[in-house]
Amino acid sequence: MKELYLMRHGETIFNKKRLAQGSTDSPLTEKGIKEAAKVGKYFAAEGLTFDHAYSSTQERASDTLELVTKQPYKRLKGLKELDFGLFEAEPDYLLPKATFKDPAEVNLLVPYGGESTLHVSERMNQTITEIMNKPDHQQVLIVSHGAAIISFIAKWMSFTEIAAQVGDMPNCCVLHFGYDNGKFTFKEMIDARKLPE
Repeated sequence: MKELYLMRHGETIFNKKRLAQGSTDSPLTEKGIKEAAKVGKYFAAEGLTFDHAYSSTQERASDTLELVTKQPYKRLKGLKELDFGLFEAEPDYLLPKATFKDPAEVNLLVPYGGESTLHVSERMNQTITEIMNKPDHQQVLIVSHGAAIISFIAKWMSFTEIAAQVGDMPNCCVLHFGYDNGKFTFKEMIDARKLPE
């Protein structure tokens, strides 16, 4: 079985200010930098090495990856965050709220120039599956974004499982999956907040 380590980027200024951050970017905070470095130390202490590493094309993801490992990596647009349209850089509380009961909610942001969460799920799953299907990719590190990762795992886990096993998915958390025969199986979440300095 192949192993995927799917990481959310470190805390940014927009995260700290609770602003919607999809296609817009903002720099990592000091906390974001420290937690990313802690994940890198954890991987080293556990003897975890990666055949290949990838990040989204957004700087908060690639900056995080560079703090975790010094190995070469590739940036891919398919791993970028959901576009929040008119809500970009606006306070989080203004975003339309999903109940997860109505299938039409995948298009909540579309009337505001945003991206469908169904589209994000499809592009994330296609991109990550293509990565994991490469023959020399046994153990892979990918750094992406909160909503994009949730859209990806929603195909493989129920919302009840996500709530129980992943929760609020803090910055710099790492979701560990097994991959075999085209299927992803969740194994654990590594919470950067709980790692030693």
